[in-house]
Amino acid sequence: MLVFITDLDGTLLDDAYSWEPASPALNLLKQRGIPLVLCTSKTRAEVDPIRQRLGSRDPFIVENGGALYIPDGALPLKLHAPARRNRCSVIELGSPYSSLIQSLRQAAEESKCTVRGFHQMSLEEIGACCRMPPELAKLARQREYDEPFKILHGNPPDLLAAIEKQKMRWTRGGCFYHILGANDKAHCVNLLIHYYRTVFDSVITVGLGDGLNDAGFLRLVDYPLILQSPSSMELMKAVPRGRLCAGNSGPEAWNAAVMDTLNRLLPEPLSRPED
Repeated sequence: MLVFITDLDGTLLDDAYSWEPASPALNLLKQRGIPLVLCTSKTRAEVDPIRQRLGSRDPFIVENGGALYIPDGALPLKLHAPARRNRCSVIELGSPYSSLIQSLRQAAEESKCTVRGFHQMSLEEIGACCRMPPELAKLARQREYDEPFKILHGNPPDLLAAIEKQKMRWTRGGCFYHILGANDKAHCVNLLIHYYRTVFDSVITVGLGDGLNDAGFLRLVDYPLILQSPSSMELMKAVPRGRLCAGNSGPEAWNAAVMDTLNRLLPEPLSRPED
């Protein structure tokens, strides 16, 4: 059984939040019944409409591994999850949002750094930083397990060390640093792979990412695919088995990478469009 696990921004989604160039690969995954797991720093409020438009019923991971959602019927496995939302079993690995904000504030004071987190930003400011309209910025600010922030003044290594002293973790995405608890994308992906391998004899995993916060989960999968980005060379160093995909970032490159991987891994080759 094949399972694809993908980041969203800069991979499946372009700057306009469109995946249209990836439609051929998305349609083929759906036709073949191959799960596509969304693994993102986005909030559940952001991911829900994306999943609805994709028609996805597969598991998904939000806020850099803050929680793993497994929709009813997605896995033939009885889960004893402590929480349920929207007909999903929810495995929460992240720390409460309020504790993240408090830890970030204390770390900033200790390191004498000035930071600005999502909770301090207006919707217009978030929209400008993330290149999204206010209605999407509103969804992005509905955070539960992960606080993005910018370092305005001070020495970043001092702040990051102070965050670790608070027993919290940090990662870096495209525009922001993130403070989080004991979770990351890799924790959730590792748990999900375990679930799949519990119920299926043979599971082959493929991961697609473009940022340093994808490194952990890409090291776990059988076929790590790295899309072009400002961080891709650093990501290649962090994921030695990773394959740097040709082409630019975004859904066009994502489509080519998925189609090429399916051609390599499926028992029979795919027909070309002209056949």
